[in-house]
Amino acid sequence: MLAKAPPNTSSLNLMTSDPSDITADLPDRQGILNMADLVENLDTRELDVEEGEETDFDANHIGGCCIPFSAVYATVGFKEDSARVYLPTVPITAKILEVERFTSAQDRFNLSHHRSVNKSLPAVFKIEFRHGEFTWIVKRKEKHFLELHRELLRYKTFMRIPLPSRSHTVKRKSVRKSEVREMPILPRGGREELERDEQVSSRKRQLEDYLNKLLRMAMYRKYHHTMEFIDISQMSFIHDLGPKGLEGMIYKRSGGHRIPGLNCCGHSQVCYRWSKRWLVVKDSFLLYMKPDSGAISFVLLVDKEFTVKMDSKDTETKHGLRIDTLSRSLLLKCSSFRHARWWGQALESFVRTHGKAFLRDHRFGSFAQEEDNIPAKWYVNGKSYMEDLADALEEAKEEIFITDWWLSPEIFLKRPVVEGNRWRLDCILKRKAQQGVRIFVMLYKEVELALGINSEYSKRTLVHLHPNIKVMRHPDHVSSSVYLWAHHEKVVVIDQSVSFVGGIDLAYGRWDDCEHRLTDVGSVTRTVAMEMAAPASMSSSKGMSLGDGGPHSNGRGGPATSDQVDLPKLKGIGRTRKRRFSLYRHIHKHTLHHSDSISSIDSSGSGSVQSLQTGVGELVGNTRFWHGKDYCNFVYKDWIQLEKPFDDFIDRYTTPRMPWHDISSVVHGKAARDVARHFIQRWNFTKIMKPKYRALYYPFLLPKSHSTASELRYQVPGSVTAKVQVLRSAADWSAGIKYHEDSIHAAYVQTIAKSRHYIYIENQFFISCADNRTVYNKIGDALIERIIRAHKEGKKYRVYVVTPLLPGFEGDITTGGGNALQAVMHFNLRTMIRGEYSIISQLKREMDDQWMNYISFAGLRTHAELEGRLVTELIYVHSKLLIADDNTVIIGSANINDRSMLGKRDSELAVIVEDSEMVTAVMDGEEYQAGAFALQLRLECFKTVLGGHSDPSVDVSDPISDRFYKDLWMTTAGRNATIYEKVFRCLPSSLVRNMVELEQYQTKPGLAQSDPTHAQEELRRVRGFLVQFPLDFLSEENLLPSVGTKEGMAPTELWT
Repeated sequence: MLAKAPPNTSSLNLMTSDPSDITADLPDRQGILNMADLVENLDTRELDVEEGEETDFDANHIGGCCIPFSAVYATVGFKEDSARVYLPTVPITAKILEVERFTSAQDRFNLSHHRSVNKSLPAVFKIEFRHGEFTWIVKRKEKHFLELHRELLRYKTFMRIPLPSRSHTVKRKSVRKSEVREMPILPRGGREELERDEQVSSRKRQLEDYLNKLLRMAMYRKYHHTMEFIDISQMSFIHDLGPKGLEGMIYKRSGGHRIPGLNCCGHSQVCYRWSKRWLVVKDSFLLYMKPDSGAISFVLLVDKEFTVKMDSKDTETKHGLRIDTLSRSLLLKCSSFRHARWWGQALESFVRTHGKAFLRDHRFGSFAQEEDNIPAKWYVNGKSYMEDLADALEEAKEEIFITDWWLSPEIFLKRPVVEGNRWRLDCILKRKAQQGVRIFVMLYKEVELALGINSEYSKRTLVHLHPNIKVMRHPDHVSSSVYLWAHHEKVVVIDQSVSFVGGIDLAYGRWDDCEHRLTDVGSVTRTVAMEMAAPASMSSSKGMSLGDGGPHSNGRGGPATSDQVDLPKLKGIGRTRKRRFSLYRHIHKHTLHHSDSISSIDSSGSGSVQSLQTGVGELVGNTRFWHGKDYCNFVYKDWIQLEKPFDDFIDRYTTPRMPWHDISSVVHGKAARDVARHFIQRWNFTKIMKPKYRALYYPFLLPKSHSTASELRYQVPGSVTAKVQVLRSAADWSAGIKYHEDSIHAAYVQTIAKSRHYIYIENQFFISCADNRTVYNKIGDALIERIIRAHKEGKKYRVYVVTPLLPGFEGDITTGGGNALQAVMHFNLRTMIRGEYSIISQLKREMDDQWMNYISFAGLRTHAELEGRLVTELIYVHSKLLIADDNTVIIGSANINDRSMLGKRDSELAVIVEDSEMVTAVMDGEEYQAGAFALQLRLECFKTVLGGHSDPSVDVSDPISDRFYKDLWMTTAGRNATIYEKVFRCLPSSLVRNMVELEQYQTKPGLAQSDPTHAQEELRRVRGFLVQFPLDFLSEENLLPSVGTKEGMAPTELWT
């Protein structure tokens, strides 16, 4: 059944419905108790206002002349006295600009009739209001002034009625004592049809004077009928929401979402209802609120598909408006033809004036435009990234947005741990939430049978910290039919002004530095608060005190005699040492005793939360960098029992960790706003997509205006100014948009095509070279075309590709690896060298073996000494980085594969940074103007992988010269790979082409076993971490999963 809209008694109101429809508290419609309720909420101090007084004190706005952005989370019903609407101590003025008189309603929107001499219709007053920095236009007729005046007279009468209420009596006495001026008198006017110009001018002055007197009196200014008359609400004057746009009461129709599952009957409009809402239009979005509660019930972001349609054939309703975007077709109903026409024209004009940046097609097809003069900074590895992130989180004042593929609440952002739990992620978030910062976290909801990241535990842990922390998980696999794809972004946004974007999840195993250590067996102690010595405290602290007799203590109770106590025989805890710890001294001298395993903190599952509540159980282990689950080697063994964060799951005394190499960035200002906008779009979509999130507990998020983006309260130290554009992979399932976006893919392809000297790529995957059957992204094809062009032109051009030696899947490589590991290996090698579509195969057809002068494939590996024996492990390259010509950089979460690049699959976010600050550098032996951002990042990457930090003689200044490419890069990679094969017989190796050779290869011991002294001598020749990629590893084997396995039954898209 179609819901019938309530009737409108006024057909002539412009910006809102007729006040007689909107008002619900008139005396003749309510009893005496409702009047008493109204009087109960009245603050009589508002009545003590002198006529002519321009400002008044507002108790709701203390300590500033603006409304903070956090007010969007504290909206109340429109009739509530506590509603925060006006700027404190700032006057509001009205000026009638002109009076419009027309022959017919249609002529009001026909420019040729704007000065018709026939005054048969009532005049319309065009009123300009000013309040601080805000200016807006309202159109009203004589009857609207009369209706407002009647409402104010009734309101004034309420205050004179001796209601049997003590509080009302007190207020009445207070009012009588004060010198309250009479409310302004509305002079009698003639007929609404003002026929002579003298009448128009006179009435214009009278009404303008009436409004200004009224707006100087707080008692009447704050009355909700007055606010509706001048079209303002609690959203009007919030500085960070940008200029004030149209507002007013409308009826909106349910449905219209682009995702069929969000509508009652899909896209059909058989079932819908009309609801009365207060519509607010801002520069880049519009929202509507429920007048009775003030709750924001929907937010619509404007985009390149934004259109406003007013014809009845488009709106399918009388006096309707249809607003279309990529995410929804929103249908509104106004009170009259004139009302609808005015709203449609004014709404579109406002958005196209103030929000034009969001309405255009942007480069690469991105939702965001290029932004100039953006402070930006890069990070190589997690140490510096997490330190800057921790400091930025401490500066948060309003909001924190976090979205990750995986989030581990108990990770430490600053290491070694020397300040207890202060820099543990969950502790930081709880501390900020207690300070009033609102924290919103979106986690990927994994298919539990396929992944063990336990996002349910992460959500449960975070939401228990504080009510200001809201966590959503998405997608629901059954209802959305999304089983294969993931939310893969790694983003942290602070106050919508500072955004961290890159490849680093806030999760176990990600923290690392340029040393890429393999071992971490240092000692850890735990602080115990003095009050824990009290028996009551000890009895109430489960698993967190020394005397709990739990499985990780010796069971001996007793008072603590100092703030720091050694825990005898606590699993994995060495003795406390007073002298400064040296990791290298430990590695070479092995001074610490062996312990069976590590348990740095209670593993009951609630330990992390309890330590937050009691302040005990804090780690003080400046000799350890990776605690519990953070010490990992996921190819050796995947994570288990994540609800026990500080229990080891691999033996750190026999198994080296797998170092983690990664890249991230931070951007500020408008670029940060664009990152926040993507998060907001996803959050709001998830809120309406999943019924459990539709409650008010999960608020709609609002994007801050670009007009205030340059007002940075905090900037990450060390940033440089550059041009930045935000890119993404997004689709209907991930962001609720009509068309998918693959701007990251487009940016990669175009950047490669336009590059002049070199491309440097670090990526977790390298699956490309489209055959339009199994692989579709064209990054590999772009590299091939660019290299062939350089070859034909006889110009020097280099491509560096650094990728993991093995995919990040659990599997025993000594037996060929698991099916998942082999499947990804197949598609990586298919891109590099195997099959007709591979890069090397296509280049060989053009230039034979000359391809080696243009492209290099490499991985990273390192070695160490663990408990008296030499060990090696690959360094897991998790970066998603492209650098071109020392002036353009792409950093993000997108891997080079179809999952990340096509837009329809995994959701991703990235930034492309183009330098605007130039510095003198070298390119092929000649002086070259390089970008400050790109150059320093490339130098840091080269120094890290080539050992330039420890060996100053390593010259990485010229990225394309023969001296660097052949004599340093290629030679170092080849030499290091040969040494590692000789010393460790490590895998993967090009010496192993099939399973038979794999078995034979392992039967011969390496120097590490047969001759450790000689092995040490060989390893001294290793420079950096770079090793040649083993392109011939298992080249004679079919690495695709066999049909009978579960991996073989999975769709090919899962691996590509």
